[in-house]
Amino acid sequence: MKKTIGMFAHVDAGKTTLAEQLLYMTDTIQERGRVDHQSAFLDRHDIEKERGITVFADQATMHFNGSTYYLIDTPGHVDFSPEMERAIQVMDAAVVVISAVEGVEGHTETVWQLLRKHGVPTFLFINKIDREGADVARVFAEIRSELSADVCMITEEDVLHEGVMQSSLMEAIAERDEKLLELYMEQGVEVSRWLDTMTAMLKRGQLFPCFSGSALQNVGVSHFLHQLDLLTVTDYDPSVDFAGRVYKIRHDEQGARLTYIKAMGGTLRVRDEMAYFSGTEKITEKVTHIRLINGGRVTNVDQVQAGDLFIVTGISSAAAGDGLGTLSGGRTVYELVPTLKSKVQFESSIHPKDMLREFRLLDAEDPSLSVQWDEHAQAIHIHVMGIIQLEVLERIVFERFGYRITFGEPEILYKETITEAVVGCGHFEPLKHYAEVHLRLEPGERNSGIVFANACHPDVLPVNYQHLVAQHVGERDHHGLLTGSPVTDIKITLLKGRAHNKHTHGGDFREATYRALRQGLEKTVNILLEPYYHFKVKVDAEYIGRLMSDLTMAKASFEPPETAGNKVTVTGSAPVSTMMNYSMELAAYTKGRGTISLVYGGYGPCHNEAEVIERKGYDKNADPEYSSSSIFCAKGSGYAVPWDEADRHMHV
Repeated sequence: MKKTIGMFAHVDAGKTTLAEQLLYMTDTIQERGRVDHQSAFLDRHDIEKERGITVFADQATMHFNGSTYYLIDTPGHVDFSPEMERAIQVMDAAVVVISAVEGVEGHTETVWQLLRKHGVPTFLFINKIDREGADVARVFAEIRSELSADVCMITEEDVLHEGVMQSSLMEAIAERDEKLLELYMEQGVEVSRWLDTMTAMLKRGQLFPCFSGSALQNVGVSHFLHQLDLLTVTDYDPSVDFAGRVYKIRHDEQGARLTYIKAMGGTLRVRDEMAYFSGTEKITEKVTHIRLINGGRVTNVDQVQAGDLFIVTGISSAAAGDGLGTLSGGRTVYELVPTLKSKVQFESSIHPKDMLREFRLLDAEDPSLSVQWDEHAQAIHIHVMGIIQLEVLERIVFERFGYRITFGEPEILYKETITEAVVGCGHFEPLKHYAEVHLRLEPGERNSGIVFANACHPDVLPVNYQHLVAQHVGERDHHGLLTGSPVTDIKITLLKGRAHNKHTHGGDFREATYRALRQGLEKTVNILLEPYYHFKVKVDAEYIGRLMSDLTMAKASFEPPETAGNKVTVTGSAPVSTMMNYSMELAAYTKGRGTISLVYGGYGPCHNEAEVIERKGYDKNADPEYSSSSIFCAKGSGYAVPWDEADRHMHV
């Protein structure tokens, strides 16, 4: 049986140490590495060793009890959470490690929500029980109240692989299965039936087994491994047509693209052809090499089967989240979105296009960077999660490409949307060119992005041109009128259009589509949006006055405080711009005893719109990439018609 297991935790909970212990116990490694000794098998990059944190989601292969395990150690720092999220989609089970001292922390909740969204069966391991201040009972209660009430503790007395189950565990299961409870009352305990029920409930997300121990001292790890092995069951079928999911992109030292894939079904061999979609285009390419990876060790193989994690070369355009083979056409939508933007700064002796080429490689490996080239300013901008990510990127660019760079001060990523429906028209007809497009723009649900619909009849505009309009709507972020920020949360419907049998050429419908979108924005009411955090702050009761005052100043909305003993918890939402640095302030005035969880909560109306618009200073009439005017032709030459006069000139 083949199983992919992911390791997750808030930074410093001991996740990588637990992974090292599992690898050692299964004879995968001969010596246990330690993060603090810079010797961890899965933290093999210099950046990870020096910082003592996991930055890249690396994997190892181990064998236990007849099963092959692919173990993925994911980053625990919030700045690298997109790397963690990309790995989730290929996991058969997850292990969430929580410190017995610190308990449930901010990133723990983010991880938990993502695992629930993707339906990944999840185990919990309360680690560091040997440390001063450890309190397993307190942390277990915290898990049940803050993560899920369906967590059940499995102690070392519950030796499930030997058929031994304590009454407390049996009660926890029986509470969630009435039929099992009836059988228990009538026939007593049949352990195999209880185990089958546990496995099914775990797979359906109705039960979450919890263990405790010390990864560093090897306490409780062997017991955990045996129960993990017993309760995770997969049924991959190698006999069906190949299906795969891309979960990571890397490049080797020669620049060759390495595509990391999980085989969800079937068999793949070297020289097989692989079908997938890049945007709307279907691509078929031949696999030239297949490699298995175990830490830093790479092995070439001739074939892989369902359940395997592997690398292929020969696939040029598939991105993380793409489906392959019978899964082609499906792409994972990611939840963790950067909220900051920064400009890449480098020496004038370096040609900007050379730097852009290297950042395009990084963008393929980490799509959340959303690398953007500003042709007018000859500048590169990237999206990031936080300051630590920028520091790591500086190091990566120097080590891989030999360039010394810095980054500008990170700025909030604003977006724009509309509040009223409108029809926008665009016409592009300089001499020997022709295209006209009519689009209906409607406000969409918050955080829905851009949704395209087609209500145009083929008799009005041929289907091939309709596809071009759809392509141009979705090919990039489109600038809003207020700050030039991307527009979002809009439903765009193609109503009608016109082409010319002789004069319509490539690019004409791009121009007409952009102008129709822009003219629609000119006609309606535009508003500015900013990113928000969902927050949870916990402080001693003596600090609640200061906290409430700070949250009010931060333009936060929040629920009434909840008190438990001497602790007070406040949950709510607030703009990223006002809360992004609050963790340091909180730590200072609570003397390190206050805790805060910040989870990306999507976009909402900007709390200081006028101030941001003035600061940005965007001139909608001077944007080199967009115009709301239309171009018409008369007497052999084109002429511009302003947006507010264009409707009566349209040909359709």
